[in-house]
Amino acid sequence: MPNIKSAKKRVLVSERNRIRNKAWKSAVRTVRNNVADAVKSTSAKNAKEALSHAYEVIDKAVAKGVLHKNAAARRKSRLATKVLALSAK
Repeated sequence: MPNIKSAKKRVLVSERNRIRNKAWKSAVRTVRNNVADAVKSTSAKNAKEALSHAYEVIDKAVAKGVLHKNAAARRKSRLATKVLALSAK
């Protein structure tokens, strides 16, 4: 533990942010898996609903500063490609 007051505060703040970032990253992974499961079940309706929810979670992660906007766009694009491939069949 640091001795300087501002350094002590930075340790506490960085730990708080680490936990929050971890929770959001976990949520993003969960919705990605939900979309993948919906695509495997070959239900276009379920896949589109899961994709919509995934977009919401990913956009919120960007707003919180957990993901970079380009990383979020890449993830959303990859998920959309899987869902579109399913609906094209």
